[in-house]
Amino acid sequence: MKTILLVEDDVTFSNMLKHFLERHQYTVDVSYTIKNATTLLKDHPYNLIFTDLRLPDGNGIDLLKLSKDNNSNIPVVLMTGYAEVSTAVQAMKQGAFDYISKPFNPDEVLEVISNALEEKTDFVAPVKEQKRNITTNTNIVAGISAASKNLFEHINLVAPTDMSVLITGESGTGKEVVANTIHTQSLRKDKPFIAVDCGAIPKEIASSEFFGHQKGSFTGAINDKIGHFEAANGGTLFLDEVGNLNYESQVQLLRALQERKIKPVGSSKEIMVDIRLITATNEDLLSAVESGNFREDLYHRLNEFSIKVPSLKDRKDDLILYADFFLEKANQQLHKEVAGFSQEVLALFQQYNWPGNLRELSNVIKRATLLSQTEIIEKEVLPEELKNADAQYSFSNKFSTKENEKTLIINALKETGNNKTKAAKLLNITRKTLYNKLKEYEIN
Repeated sequence: MKTILLVEDDVTFSNMLKHFLERHQYTVDVSYTIKNATTLLKDHPYNLIFTDLRLPDGNGIDLLKLSKDNNSNIPVVLMTGYAEVSTAVQAMKQGAFDYISKPFNPDEVLEVISNALEEKTDFVAPVKEQKRNITTNTNIVAGISAASKNLFEHINLVAPTDMSVLITGESGTGKEVVANTIHTQSLRKDKPFIAVDCGAIPKEIASSEFFGHQKGSFTGAINDKIGHFEAANGGTLFLDEVGNLNYESQVQLLRALQERKIKPVGSSKEIMVDIRLITATNEDLLSAVESGNFREDLYHRLNEFSIKVPSLKDRKDDLILYADFFLEKANQQLHKEVAGFSQEVLALFQQYNWPGNLRELSNVIKRATLLSQTEIIEKEVLPEELKNADAQYSFSNKFSTKENEKTLIINALKETGNNKTKAAKLLNITRKTLYNKLKEYEIN
């Protein structure tokens, strides 16, 4: 039976969590302070440390350091409040296995503990930093939101296969990063990953770009050229904004995929190619098929497996993780040492709608890092649209007293065309809470 050291100063909560874990066949010792936890660690061989971030005589990071200083390979999982997620990310970089944000559900607790205990034998801190947070070779943040978990389940599922993948999502959501992640987790990871922006290819030279050409095959062809297909041979070809391809290019692309061979412009020699194709679009390709602007047979060839990348507003639980990641990148690029964000800035980040998604967040943080003269990014260095974010969410700011709740709910429903999901987001409450309020106030 696995033994867990639970360090939590809230007596009621710790007892509840202890009984819950014991019902799931774990042995649990409880400590309310770091001092007592240190004594217990000396006397008992624990399989896991499960600690709150805030403790009376220090914090979970202090306990983590003590454990590491004693050359212990016991995995440490941190419990945090939502506003402390950024601190928890820093803790992971210092060797914590994982963290879990309060309030959490029972299944989430069991999953995190199970993962930590399963991987204890080969626990190495730098690798575990990547597990939850950052995969450095693709600059990707795994995230903790339901939308992110679903995204990475799909990535992990399809990556080892050779299936063609169609990635959809709004502009700025990181579709190319997802494509690169699929490649790096595939059997082709040691072969080329060639990314092509289809929107930037003039239709007159599309054949040459994709399949290459021989010297003298047309005006301006002063040298032999290798096309994207041949360059990606053995690896992955990523076509971004594939919906921008003209009809002739679609036909040529379909033929190349079906026959697995290409012929450079001006050449009579066919070249066999072995590629995995990943495409992306922010358009509705199915509508383009129905309107006759995109070939249906090509659509089905590209869409062996589809992945939708969620927008940033649909993964707000990940926002602090992304902010921390982009801040670290900005510090490296700008040779700065900005430590973090003020609580006011984090609140504005949560209120803002982020129409430009991750690209906009990255740009905002890089600009703010450049302008900051202090260790913490303050509101003053944010662009105006961020400073005014609280005004955009006046509904949520006012949603506090019983007197105006009913009026605000009715107004939110009107503004969203009676879309309850959007109304709940506007009011900054869960959809379940909204339904309860509708029933309470008898709003039809």
